[in-house]
Amino acid sequence: MKRVTRFLVNVKKEMKKVRWPKRQDLIKYATATISFIIIFMVFFAGIDAIISLIMKLKVMG
Repeated sequence: MKRVTRFLVNVKKEMKKVRWPKRQDLIKYATATISFIIIFMVFFAGIDAIISLIMKLKVMG
């Protein structure tokens, strides 16, 4: 139990050292992350559609 208490005390000390982002920075980072996710989602959906089309054409041909 002593080790757990010491661990939690150390966690609290370390969390005070963390430099948390400002609200404006957080919004900027979140927007960038969501944008990249959407870009990659569209990219991979396009690749999937192209590969599916090729596979259908090979089956028909």
